[in-house]
Amino acid sequence: MSNSNFVDYVKIFCRSGKGGAGSVHFRREKFVPKGGPDGGDGGRGGHIYLKGNSQLWTLLHLKYQRHIFAGDGESGSGARCTGKDGEDVYIEVPIGTIARDAETNEVIAEITEHGQVEMILKGGRGGLGNWNFRTATLQTPRFAQPGEPAQEGYVILELKILADVGLVGFPNAGKSTLLSVVSAAKPKIADYPFTTLVPNLGIVRYRDDRSFVMADIPGIIEGAHEGKGLGLRFLRHIERNSMLLFMVPADSDDIYGQYQILVNELKMYNPELLDKKRALAITKCDLVDEQAKKKISKHLPDIPAVFISSVTGEGIERLKDVLWDNLNQQ
Repeated sequence: MSNSNFVDYVKIFCRSGKGGAGSVHFRREKFVPKGGPDGGDGGRGGHIYLKGNSQLWTLLHLKYQRHIFAGDGESGSGARCTGKDGEDVYIEVPIGTIARDAETNEVIAEITEHGQVEMILKGGRGGLGNWNFRTATLQTPRFAQPGEPAQEGYVILELKILADVGLVGFPNAGKSTLLSVVSAAKPKIADYPFTTLVPNLGIVRYRDDRSFVMADIPGIIEGAHEGKGLGLRFLRHIERNSMLLFMVPADSDDIYGQYQILVNELKMYNPELLDKKRALAITKCDLVDEQAKKKISKHLPDIPAVFISSVTGEGIERLKDVLWDNLNQQ
């Protein structure tokens, strides 16, 4: 994973700006004896924001920028001059990024739209100058407020990819091959488990210049919710998919059993995933005959199922129809 350009998890240290101190100053001008206090307020410290950018699809640009500091506010000065505010920092992230407090694991912000801005650390307020503390009984206050301190801490940024259809299946179920056939994506394809180490996105063209986004999620194995295999690293990406397409090879010993294992892994990870629309693709149908397909059809789950072959193109258009119809159901 160290050589991959896909980064979906980073831990960064952030510090907002501290507020500037208020000024203790007295007016000193010719012909104005005892001019009184005129110390200005300090400027506020800079905030740290997250900003959604649809042109980004990974957190790679933050992988080596582990410390992010906002500017400090400047101190106030005489003649009731307020100090300059600290410079704000905007961290651009892909759509689908969640920011969590590293200590409490509390969600601080969630970016779901392009241009969306969310504050993750607030800058300190500037202190009040002595001009604010003058009263009839305290006409020469010789004190002012210090600025508020900065906020700092570790923030975890997690990316959950956004897609219309997520491909769910065991390693070597044909997920990457299907994505390469129906879209322009070029995922790595090889005959060994866990060939796909990062999620791949592809835009699937449909009739009349319509399209939808398909995501190839790295293979799930039994016990993935406990961290086995690639474990929890990629299960979270399934949470942002509108629909799940389960993929089981036609030459499997028990197609229904494998489907149930996949469903159970999602349930153990997050029961809400079972509320998503589902469909089943029986892949590698070029390896079985029609008689075997009829036998398989008698033992399938009660969801839309399509026999496909990414090699021969069998059932691909039918699969697109099923996915499009399910995505557009009210």
